[in-house]
Amino acid sequence: MISLSQQRAFFYKGQTLVGISNVSTGTDEHRTPTGDYKISQKSKDHESNLYGDYRTPDGQLIQAEVDVTKHPKPPGAVFDGADMPFFMRFNGGIGMHGGILPGYAASHGCVRMPYPMAKIYYENVRTGTPVRVVR
Repeated sequence: MISLSQQRAFFYKGQTLVGISNVSTGTDEHRTPTGDYKISQKSKDHESNLYGDYRTPDGQLIQAEVDVTKHPKPPGAVFDGADMPFFMRFNGGIGMHGGILPGYAASHGCVRMPYPMAKIYYENVRTGTPVRVVR
């Protein structure tokens, strides 16, 4: 279960609570949707196809923290998607993954977890595992 108001994820095996993690969920502009879902995909080394950086072909930064739907790609640039390690998709493009936690809701809708906790969750869930997101 993910609590948006508490900015925490609670991991249950059956009815037993076995883990709690701080998280960072979506901002007011990019809300993490509430509801009941299931893990539909797992990807250990996932990269965003919407958010990241534009770079030269040899890797030099041109523009940081772009949203490809709002920032056109400069001529000759390549898109370098943001790393989303231990990605566990549960609602369209929304999922849980390792990331930076600033102490408040700061993501584009995903549920960021500390890297060590994301790895533990990733290793202990299967496709089809229920995910409940509550206010």
